[in-house]
Amino acid sequence: MNSTDVREIVKEKYGQAALRVNQGGSSCCGATAASALGCDPITSNLYDAAQTGALPEEAVLASLGCGNPTALAQLNPGEVVLDLGSGGGIDVLLSAKRVGPTGKAYGLDMTDEMLALANENKRKASAENVEFLKGEIENIPLPDDSVDVIISNCVINLSADKDRVLREAFRVLKPGGRFAVSDVVTRGDITDEIRKSVLLWVGCVAGALDEKDYRAKLTGAGFGEVTIEPTRVYRVEDAREFLSSAGVDVDAIAPQLDGKIMSVFVRAIKPAEKSCCGPTCCN
Repeated sequence: MNSTDVREIVKEKYGQAALRVNQGGSSCCGATAASALGCDPITSNLYDAAQTGALPEEAVLASLGCGNPTALAQLNPGEVVLDLGSGGGIDVLLSAKRVGPTGKAYGLDMTDEMLALANENKRKASAENVEFLKGEIENIPLPDDSVDVIISNCVINLSADKDRVLREAFRVLKPGGRFAVSDVVTRGDITDEIRKSVLLWVGCVAGALDEKDYRAKLTGAGFGEVTIEPTRVYRVEDAREFLSSAGVDVDAIAPQLDGKIMSVFVRAIKPAEKSCCGPTCCN
């Protein structure tokens, strides 16, 4: 599947999710238990009421992430934050509160329906330090060295060109800037056949990187201090109802898949520029 096909599939999926929320439904995320609705367990129960209580309900219902980067990322007053694949805006709105009125929170999304929903959520939240941008995470519409922190929530794995995404993230971060994203990775070999089946469970797993490959790509893009911290390790049993309803033979795939899919929190740093210590700069 080429990158154009992947992009169109992702746009359709997230556009439909936004429309469901606008019509009073749910994207099967937020605080709703996966088992109750037969929803994807990876995208469920990620935020607690203390975080979401002051947000528009539609921002919570539209969440399709695999983690909660705003709970784990270090965000300081006055900083500029960029959320790659911001969807309905939940992580942007939460970040905006933490960076305060002297900071700025950008959200980048390519889906018109999600952008419309996000801007409506911005209005309802009266968030003055928030801006949603239309674009692709492979081509970030911001200048070099303009962002303190990049966050993302289960979106980078959806890209067909992850190397370019990471190079773009490196470009827009300021020297010393932080990359702090939630994502899905795999651990160990997973056959193509299994990946296709699991796509029904985790829309992100078909394109998810092995954790070693993720680390290597970040290093290749120029990042340092890379760490990958598991936040959830998934068992097939967690998704038995969901997979069975999609026609997947759960017992057949369990031995090859159990424990090999994880939500993780990925941290990395764009190295700071070397300072000059005299007429001739030091090495």
